[in-house]
Amino acid sequence: MKIKEVICALERFAPLPLQEDWDNAGLQVGLTETEASGALLCLDVNERIVDEAVSKGCNLIVAHHPLLFRGLKQISDADYVQRTVRKAIENRVAVVAMHTNMDNARGGVNFKMAEKMGLTDADFFAPKGGGADAGSGVIGTLPCPMAADDFVTMLKERFDVECALCNQLLRRPISRVAICGGAGDFLLGEAVKAGADAFVTGEMHYHVYFGHEQEIQICVIGHYQSEQYTSEIFKSIISEACPDLPLHIAETNTNPIIYL
Repeated sequence: MKIKEVICALERFAPLPLQEDWDNAGLQVGLTETEASGALLCLDVNERIVDEAVSKGCNLIVAHHPLLFRGLKQISDADYVQRTVRKAIENRVAVVAMHTNMDNARGGVNFKMAEKMGLTDADFFAPKGGGADAGSGVIGTLPCPMAADDFVTMLKERFDVECALCNQLLRRPISRVAICGGAGDFLLGEAVKAGADAFVTGEMHYHVYFGHEQEIQICVIGHYQSEQYTSEIFKSIISEACPDLPLHIAETNTNPIIYL
């Protein structure tokens, strides 16, 4: 099994044209004609992730967030990106990212979040143009309506969240839930139009919270926390296409934010 075959399986599920124009999904580092010895699946790539890949005998890292967003003018020890690129090259580890293409794909990041919440009838509420079966956000229905405080408690438990940022608690039951993993405040207005009782995302700007009291329950659970289960999607895709390839979900926690 060559590395390029693993990448092709991922891109069949979430084609690169689905990514946003500012993104840099796809191959980041390495040679794709090499035989794959194993894949480490993760959210972010840093030096510790490369070390974990090497220790587990993996010569491929599949991440959600790209290691490289902009061109490098040098590869030295100046910052963690350059050090990580160096370490990957030195250890012959390829790095690929499935970012906003995986966010926008059917069955991608937002559908995984919906699954973790137990939502039914999950579907896009902000579809992409051009006839593609893709979208920036997903909306679904809770099995049973929930009070706002119980809904927030459920999110904290399902996503291992220490602190959720919310607006004023809604004084009506929550049934319809809109989702956008990562930074999703650009979709709040669309969630309201779609009739959502709650909007769940990873991070949101301060001023966007204003003016929605008793209109929609905003729940911001953390960027890392909202997308942490993306590795499960990678594992499902790759295991079906490449059943003999050893797969490991990373044990390294790359969340740079701590809660004190």
